[in-house]
Amino acid sequence: MKIVLNNISKKFKNVIVLENVNLTLESGNIYGLSGRNGSGKTIFLKLLCGLIKPTTGEISFDNELLTIDNGYMFNIGALIENPKFFSDLTGFQNLEILANIKNCIGEGEILNALKNVNLYDEKDKKFGNYSLGMKQKLGIAQAIMENQEIIILDEPFSGIEENTVKTIKKLLIKEKDKNKIIIISSHIKEDLEDLTDKILYFDKGNVIYR
Repeated sequence: MKIVLNNISKKFKNVIVLENVNLTLESGNIYGLSGRNGSGKTIFLKLLCGLIKPTTGEISFDNELLTIDNGYMFNIGALIENPKFFSDLTGFQNLEILANIKNCIGEGEILNALKNVNLYDEKDKKFGNYSLGMKQKLGIAQAIMENQEIIILDEPFSGIEENTVKTIKKLLIKEKDKNKIIIISSHIKEDLEDLTDKILYFDKGNVIYR
């Protein structure tokens, strides 16, 4: 898989968030996103997911253009900003509903994803009773449970205990070795340095490799 961003810019009214970004992201790599708050990292991730469209430029996945209408066709698992689920349903029930959309996995894969993020013991608790860290874990679980080819995680480790962070990092490295593209945004320098292959630095609309 190869993701190519060609002259991508994103503006909101007169504010330039991203300007003439040209990048190629390839399978078998974990990319880290670094930069101050408001530097465009989350907007960049939303563009890759097809949730918003660029002001100018094109994004392609293996030479197929990404649009607002076809973003769902690409095999992307994403956790962007705060994970949102049904408060009155359990963690397992929420994942089950999502799994039924594509209907490509069953109960076993859902339970395995919950185990991989150390949330199996809380699978029958209602999401509304989850702590911040548990909500983050459930968000990561839904991003990996369908063996997605591209995994996008926006500040995934917020509120998660250190031993589980280590477990998830090991899991992501294994996923990368399956020839996937993994993109992680984090304000914690150590999360990027000990996990990623390449770091993209966001500053004043520009994105450069560091």
